[in-house]
Amino acid sequence: MLHGENRIKTNKMATLAAGPVRQAVIKKLTEALKPAHLDVINESFMHNVPAGSETHFKVIVVSDAFSKKPLIQRHRLVNETLKEELASGVHALSIQAKTPEQWESNPKISESPNCMGGSKR
Repeated sequence: MLHGENRIKTNKMATLAAGPVRQAVIKKLTEALKPAHLDVINESFMHNVPAGSETHFKVIVVSDAFSKKPLIQRHRLVNETLKEELASGVHALSIQAKTPEQWESNPKISESPNCMGGSKR
């Protein structure tokens, strides 16, 4: 168990420096959801975007706020919290939203798929 401490983890391969968009995402999700666990991973480097971009993120958020909510409502809650970022430059947001009990029983994180080139398919 995480004992109620907020943990914010950085994936070195995904994020060499915490940019302003990533920092805003961390701040907003922390304030809105009071997560027991939060990973905000900038996966932009996996896509055809300029170096240093903050356009593709994966968030793993564990919060009591998700209790008794189906997955679609959890995702809507995260999307609503980050609506400003989604309207101004964040192109893709992968969300893994779990309750603390779900996280404790299965802390696996799904792998992100390889970039398919967007409109270049």
